[in-house]
Amino acid sequence: MIREFTAGIRTLFRGFGVWRTRPGLMALGLVPAIIALVLLAAALVPLILSMPSLSAWLTPFADGWTEPWRGFLRTAVGLVVVAAALALASSVFSALTLTIGDPFYQRIWHAVERDLGNPPPADGGSFWTTVGEGLRLVVLGILIALLVLLIGLVPGIGGFLGAVSGVVLTGRLLARELTGRAFDARDLSPADRAALFAGSRARVLGFGVATQLCFLIPGGAVVVMPAAVAGSTMLARDMQARTPLAAVAAAPGPHGPLRGTA
Repeated sequence: MIREFTAGIRTLFRGFGVWRTRPGLMALGLVPAIIALVLLAAALVPLILSMPSLSAWLTPFADGWTEPWRGFLRTAVGLVVVAAALALASSVFSALTLTIGDPFYQRIWHAVERDLGNPPPADGGSFWTTVGEGLRLVVLGILIALLVLLIGLVPGIGGFLGAVSGVVLTGRLLARELTGRAFDARDLSPADRAALFAGSRARVLGFGVATQLCFLIPGGAVVVMPAAVAGSTMLARDMQARTPLAAVAAAPGPHGPLRGTA
């Protein structure tokens, strides 16, 4: 499992390697990421700056507590709120960036597919497909943020668990979303995609967590996004090589083959 997790991390670094072969194309992928980052910063910076007063508003019952307990509690609450906000911001950033930069990322995806050989004949989904997937990503991001807030309520270790859960869940969501373009181009059904993800869980998680952690570095999201698009194309290829769908279709399940044949 650890080997597969690290293989997923290496896949993101392979995406960075595309900068050497296609620097101009990758540089174009920075433009939508910068636009999305500016829009998100306009919302996140005021939230972070107002965190002390927001934490006090969320914990009025602690007004009578003595220090340092009141400070510890409100700091923990502030950290949980920030962790939830960052989990949501990551999903919103990805949705905005992929929608705004769809033409640029289509070109990066096409270039990587051609470099790897045997590219799919179809495109990786239309603009409206990208919009729909972006909206779904935002909705799932909201659910993850709410879950992080709930986990953060666990006494003592809630802040730590909430932050870790936010990174893991958002990373997994990012990996699934970024590989969608390659799978759309191959017209894979939901059952096919589920089989591929089941066969490469640790690798997908490693790629997603590495991407999410890079997103948390100031300015990292802008630099990482083109590499994440390129790396996710390679990840999708790796997943299909590891779990051939023809073998999955023929494998016996509890009620016969997992998928019917034509």
